[in-house]
Amino acid sequence: MRKNKKLLTLLSMMLVLVLVAVGCGTSTETPDTGDATGEVKDTLIVGQGADVVSLDPHATNDQPSSRVSKQIYNTLVNQNEAMELEPGLAESWEKIDDLTWEFKLRQGVKFHNGEDFTANDVKFTLLRALESAKIGHIVGAINPEGIEVVDNHTIKIATNEPFAPLLAHLAHTAAGMLNEKAVTEGGENYAQNPVGTGPFKFQEWKTGESVTLTRNDDYFADKAKVKTVVFRNITENTARVIELETGGIDIAYDIPPTEVSRVEEDQNLVLLRDESLSTAYIGFNAGKEPYNDVRVRQAINYAIDTDSIVEAVYQGVGKAAKGPLGTNVFGAHTDLEQYGYNLEKAKELMKEAGYENGFKATIMTNENQQRMDIAEIVQNQLRDINIETEVQVVEWGTYLDETAAGKHDMFILGWTTVTGDADYGLYALFHSSQFGDAGNRTFWSNDKVDELLDAARVEADPAKRAEYYSEAQEIIREEAPWVFTYNGENLAGTRKNVKGFKQHPAGHHKLVSVYFE
Repeated sequence: MRKNKKLLTLLSMMLVLVLVAVGCGTSTETPDTGDATGEVKDTLIVGQGADVVSLDPHATNDQPSSRVSKQIYNTLVNQNEAMELEPGLAESWEKIDDLTWEFKLRQGVKFHNGEDFTANDVKFTLLRALESAKIGHIVGAINPEGIEVVDNHTIKIATNEPFAPLLAHLAHTAAGMLNEKAVTEGGENYAQNPVGTGPFKFQEWKTGESVTLTRNDDYFADKAKVKTVVFRNITENTARVIELETGGIDIAYDIPPTEVSRVEEDQNLVLLRDESLSTAYIGFNAGKEPYNDVRVRQAINYAIDTDSIVEAVYQGVGKAAKGPLGTNVFGAHTDLEQYGYNLEKAKELMKEAGYENGFKATIMTNENQQRMDIAEIVQNQLRDINIETEVQVVEWGTYLDETAAGKHDMFILGWTTVTGDADYGLYALFHSSQFGDAGNRTFWSNDKVDELLDAARVEADPAKRAEYYSEAQEIIREEAPWVFTYNGENLAGTRKNVKGFKQHPAGHHKLVSVYFE
């Protein structure tokens, strides 16, 4: 009996030791990432619809690249999912006068190459950004002579004129802070070896296939909850959803409307659906005939049934656009009149412009199924006003280059007003100084619109700014450099065991807080 008691006591002690050992083997830093098989899962795989163009934030302003750069770099100011401004690499800021802001920087922050983050890096980053043809407009209000390093962790930034949305612009992914040493040593190859201060470090980019990032264990804030993030390029929408279903990816960006019910009905998946800051449009090349004639542009607007496009292509996700901005953007003119489908009006305008018998045209788009579907619908509808179109489907990087160079008649594209402010949604797209790479791929300009957009930039009173933007949007709507197609939603799908993922209205989603349950 006594021996049995000793044996039981010994077994109990051994069990306690085993439990303690198991408990010690679980990291307190990273939640349990066990999957359904009981295996530890520490790699998050994200599928998106196009490859990265560049991981140098000054070399591109496209969505797929920005989504990856968001994980690598930090900005001075953050804009959270509610579009509220929060401290980033700057702990605090103060407006000194109408032109000047002073920023106090976080101490103890290190770049991925081990270099300390200082005010000199801020100055280097902003001066370099100002020289960029791709994103210079985002920081273009800054006076290069007005950037003053006070000390290692204090910097003053002055604008050429008062610029109300400066803080929101400094929260843009293109304003991610760079390390001067890394950029200099990287030279022309810096985009293949990016260095930031973000929660993930760059590991590998397989062009056309994937980008792999690893956790930055020296991150100054809460560390990432997974060790590795892989962004996979899965161009075809249905293939991306199938990969989500089968567990090939854990998160799928840009779930197509045609697959919404499929994701919703799968018990192993979760659909996230949130209002976005995006708008989709069909742009004209107003720098060439016949698209330099406003009557032709208006006729095409009347000949295209955007309501049917939203119904057929987007299947009720989002809504038909009335103008260039979504209703959740500050300064959006919500009372604009939609063009509407009016074939007789379209024919009258074509006749007035001398194109009663029509003409031949091309519609350029990239390998995006929804855009290709829209191109096909537009191709059919424009036959009713004797416009014969050829659809050209071009690889994403080439597509951006060719539309920036004006090698198109019409093109289908989208824009996300990342800052949530009308300045970003209008200036880059419609100001005459922004032709090409900066955003104005229609090469359309209007002196009055330039004047209004310039005035709104320097106006401090929000109500007055909104008035300027409303008037500008009325002119843009009337002049029709776009067919105003669609205001969108963010649709993403996740595996059910993925937790902590939140969508950002701008479409640049943070992954630092994502983990597996």
